[in-house]
Amino acid sequence: MEETNSKKMNCTEGSSSSGTGSSSSSGPYDTVWECVIPYVKDPRDRAAASQVCKRWYAIDAITRAHVTIAFCYSVTPQILSRRFPQLESLKLKGKPRAAMFNLIDENWGGYVAPWLNEVAIGSFPKMKALHFRRMIVSDADLERLANSRTGKSLEVLKLDKCSGFSTDGLLHIGRLCRNLRTLYMEESMLVEKDKEWLHELASNNSVLENLNFYMTELTQVKPGDIELIAIRCKSLVSVKISDCDISYLVGFFRAASSLEEFGGGSFSLPLQQTNEGVFSDPFEPYAGVAFPPKLCGLGLTYMGKAEMPVIYPVASKLRKLDLLYSLLGTEDHCELLKRCPNLEFLEARNVIGDRGLEVLAQFCKGIKRLRIERGADEQEMEDVEGMVTQRGLIALSQNCLELEYLAVYVSDITNSALECIGTYSKNLSDFRLVLLDREEIITDLPLDNGVRSLLKGCDKLRRFALYLRPGGLTDVGLSYIGQYSPKIRWMLLGYVGESDKGIIEFSKGCPSLQKLEMRGCCFSERALAMAVLQLTSLRYLWVQGYNACGDGRDLLTMVRANWNIELIPARRHFVHDDERGTLAIAEDHAHILAYYSLAGERNDFPNSVRMFDPSAFSNP
Repeated sequence: MEETNSKKMNCTEGSSSSGTGSSSSSGPYDTVWECVIPYVKDPRDRAAASQVCKRWYAIDAITRAHVTIAFCYSVTPQILSRRFPQLESLKLKGKPRAAMFNLIDENWGGYVAPWLNEVAIGSFPKMKALHFRRMIVSDADLERLANSRTGKSLEVLKLDKCSGFSTDGLLHIGRLCRNLRTLYMEESMLVEKDKEWLHELASNNSVLENLNFYMTELTQVKPGDIELIAIRCKSLVSVKISDCDISYLVGFFRAASSLEEFGGGSFSLPLQQTNEGVFSDPFEPYAGVAFPPKLCGLGLTYMGKAEMPVIYPVASKLRKLDLLYSLLGTEDHCELLKRCPNLEFLEARNVIGDRGLEVLAQFCKGIKRLRIERGADEQEMEDVEGMVTQRGLIALSQNCLELEYLAVYVSDITNSALECIGTYSKNLSDFRLVLLDREEIITDLPLDNGVRSLLKGCDKLRRFALYLRPGGLTDVGLSYIGQYSPKIRWMLLGYVGESDKGIIEFSKGCPSLQKLEMRGCCFSERALAMAVLQLTSLRYLWVQGYNACGDGRDLLTMVRANWNIELIPARRHFVHDDERGTLAIAEDHAHILAYYSLAGERNDFPNSVRMFDPSAFSNP
């Protein structure tokens, strides 16, 4: 995932008033900068250049086309529109990542309304692309956007893991936003009232290139509307939908001649009984399915072994394959992967097993991105071979030398496996490992030396996540992470370290770390506050599960200008124990959220959130 440091935008905002740099620069340099700046895309480079002088600051202001705000409460819409009035593209992130795992309440915040209001009144006259992630969007917000001048010219609308809206809002988008090239709603929580929104989109749009409502509750899909979109939109390259049986999409695949990626669908037709009383071949209803000739990305939901042959004709051309929601066993994965020699991006559950990773390493040496999620928690629902351990990771790292992204849930892990990744995966820029608690005994803990070798060897790492169990990493190992992470900007740590000493030593390093998330750690509030002061680039901290002192007094150490601190106190509640049929007491651990902000304290927080007030601890 891309993370742009919102501080950079905020720093530039402040540089005008603070007088950073000289008031002007010489004419020739201005001319050169004006010619060069359209080719400077990295926001960090732009932010640095804009602080040279007021003239370069102004040039950046009127030429910046895209901004990513990593946290919506770090700045206000008004500050953004004043700083970059000519924006064409905005990506805005709302709730913490914890929201994806139900660790915070739905009404925590992250409302898109203030931002869409600023867009709707014309503060960004050139705006063409909006990407909202983990935010609350209402039907009224979408209606306001659709009826605005921006809505008429909008080309990209991404509602990424958002919630709060329904098909009523989408109806306005489909009817009025006729220049949309991308409509994205993957994993959003929305209410389906009817299916008219899709018909409106199909009837009014002829330029759509990407349509995605994968993993949503939008199930009232008329195959005729999907086919109409393909007929009208000749540049359609990617479609990811919810449940719709593949056999009903034959006309769509025939019409979508430019399609390069398809995801979703289902294999849900019941088996038919023949006259002889024998059930027909389960693959028979799908024998007529033929994918478009340019297809190179595929993800079919609920596909079992019997339906695998539908992929075979295009398998050799596939560069991207999503098997997260398939019903395949370990050997089925192996059989399919042998037919995909050009694969570059694979998503699967850990049922793929070490055997599947060994096949991947043998037949798909060009793999660049690999994501392996945890499978069903019930052991009987998984293949007996369906565990990923050091064996599979060693085979993968030794053979797939182009690997850039690796996110994996493992059942066992060793130092030697991590050392192997550090030795061979020199292109790795994003590494995430979660150690599951399924196995009582782990072969080789702690992982201090393996983590050190991985970080030393993978010097291109920018994002790093390590989620272990108590005893998985000592204070020494935590100090290694700080020492050998010079370029990492985002980090997630779970159940690491032994004492406050570990986090203090860790914080002496990580010079580029902007965003830190921690869970299940043993550190005190005082140690966390001291660590924040030592992490000089840190702009965002989220912690759940720590040694709270009671009133939060020890957090005073991290108080400074433009630094907001929010607390969610620990709480107990009743949950239903399905095994025993009784109620049990569950405890939600306390949260700390601290972040840099030019917007001041927010005022839309629910009762579960408490703003940290330093004045409450001042002596009378």
